Formats: sequence, C-alpha cells, structure tokens
Amino acid sequence: MSYVVVDVESDGESPYNSSMVCFGAVLVSDMTKTFYGKVKPVSSYYKPEALAISGFTRKEHETFDDPKIVMYEFADWLRTNSIGKPVFISDNLAFDWKWIDYYFHRFVGENPFGFSGRRIGDLYCGMKMHSGKNSEWKYKYRKTKHTHNPVDDAKGNAEALIAMQNLGLNIKF
Repeated sequence: MSYVVVDVESDGESPYNSSMVCFGAVLVSDMTKTFYGKVKPVSSYYKPEALAISGFTRKEHETFDDPKIVMYEFADWLRTNSIGKPVFISDNLAFDWKWIDYYFHRFVGENPFGFSGRRIGDLYCGMKMHSGKNSEWKYKYRKTKHTHNPVDDAKGNAEALIAMQNLGLNIKF
C-alpha cells in the first residue's frame, strides 16, 4: 500500500455547484514523485474569493486542461507509482477527498483510492492523545511553506507525516 498526500484548490465549497481549479499529489515514500493537475471549470458558478486563494483568475482557469484527460493522467500516475492500492491522505480530508472522488467518478468512472482516506490531524491527535491538537503538527513539522500551490502544500503535509512516523506513529511508507 502506498500513501499519497493530496491537496486541492477550488473555486467554491462543493463539486455539486463549483469546480476544482488544481490539485497536487505526493508519494510519501518518494517525495520526488509528484503530480500536478490544473482543470478547466465544469460549472459556470464560482466564488471569486475562493478562486483567489488558488492565485488564478477565472480567465486563466478557463484555459486549463480538460478534466477528463487530467483525471485519467492522475489515475495512470497512481497505477505507476503506487504499490498496491493507494491510500488517500490529506490535511483536510473532508474537503480534498470529495473533489478528487467526484472528479474521478465523473470523468474516469471509478476512484482508484476507493471510498476512504486518512486525515493527518486525526493521526496526530491520536499520537498526542488530545483531540484539540489537530493543527499543531502543521506548525511543528512542515518544512515546505504553505503557499496554496497544491504540490507545495502536499509536500509540506508529507514532511509532517514523515516526522510523525519518526516520533513513533506506526505507519509504513
């Protein structure tokens, strides 16, 4: 099994009425293996303030790649770089997973990650035996700055996960 840290930027709260802008993925066992996808909008609705977080304008977003092509490329990347079934892991699982799951089902027909994933903050809370420490890991163990470039953010999250393993988290990459 391979752990893949994923981060998503979007132009709204939900794939129900908004669009994913871009996403990044990092293979935790070999952080030189990354994937970056930029996808054109699938909806005319968007929130300018949400899109602004990604650093792209709507005009730029509209020039991005066809989501079907990008999601097939991501599925191929996962098959090529994962040993066994990949495990989806992220900072905000409830947000990131819903976008990737929706886009995989809509454009590929299945989600290579399956129907579950792991949230880094929950793993850290378990290690600390304290449910209120779900953000502490970000400040203590990330090396790559949080920039809202999804590959940078996924790398920083993977760095923190590796640090947590070094502190005793029983996880194998």
